[in-house]
Amino acid sequence: MNIKILFIALSTVSIIGTAFTFKNTTQNTDKVNLVELEIPAEGELKWFTKLDEAQKVAKQSNKPIFAFFTGSDWCGWCRRLQATVFHKPSFKQWANENVVLLELDFPRRKQLPPEIAAQNNELKNFFQPRGYPTIWMFDMQLNQEQTQYEILALGSLGYPSGSQPGQEDKLFIANANKILANRK
Repeated sequence: MNIKILFIALSTVSIIGTAFTFKNTTQNTDKVNLVELEIPAEGELKWFTKLDEAQKVAKQSNKPIFAFFTGSDWCGWCRRLQATVFHKPSFKQWANENVVLLELDFPRRKQLPPEIAAQNNELKNFFQPRGYPTIWMFDMQLNQEQTQYEILALGSLGYPSGSQPGQEDKLFIANANKILANRK
């Protein structure tokens, strides 16, 4: 009983929306040609690493951003999430229909380009993931002055613990759909 109450309380905290501003570094906010951004073949996933590219596709497709905070070269649970959820056909279909994927990597043994590392750290400072992997889903738009992005956080997810082995993708997608239900 206490575990259920704690889970509900934690879920409620992670689902409450939050506003955030992020400086607009792009000069042109016109529609993006999705072909230019290498949209993947059916059944494959496109993970953006640049927030401005993900935002443009999200705006054009009216989908929220799905930000995956990961440690690609050290986080075992991140690799496990990729193997048990992200590489499954059910997740690929769900993701392509519902979200724009953004990978926010925090490697220890390789260096990211400085602009990507700075962007990832700004988003880490805003969302403050408590561990890895963490996924935040959010909407993002430019303010009226078109000088800063405003982020509305929809909710967060982690590894789908408690699922039956081989069924992690189903639990993950069900939890993600609960977060998407909060979208206005």
